Amino acid sequence: MTDIPAPIQRMIDATNAGDADAFADAFTEDAYLEDWGKGFHGRDGVRSWDSTDNIGRHSHFEAAGVEQDGDEWVVSLVVTGGGFNGTSDFRFALRDDLIARMSITP
Repeated sequence: MTDIPAPIQRMIDATNAGDADAFADAFTEDAYLEDWGKGFHGRDGVRSWDSTDNIGRHSHFEAAGVEQDGDEWVVSLVVTGGGFNGTSDFRFALRDDLIARMSITP
């Protein structure tokens, strides 16, 4: 498996540690997060999603695969916790060693 880029690994580690501040800090100030068609803008939006759908649901991520697709990265994550449970592809665009965009698809 290809190495996961550092900003994405920080987001995964923050989720697994339940560290909401470290999770938000993995994203740019103007980040965009899309979860199955629902969008969240900026770090405040990222924090909102995190509190209702991620760390707020005690999610745990385990990487099952990673690949680079042009300028983006696709990481297949096995998600467990008190919300969604299953495997989804997370697509990332990075900027300045942070996540600028994260899209979650089934």
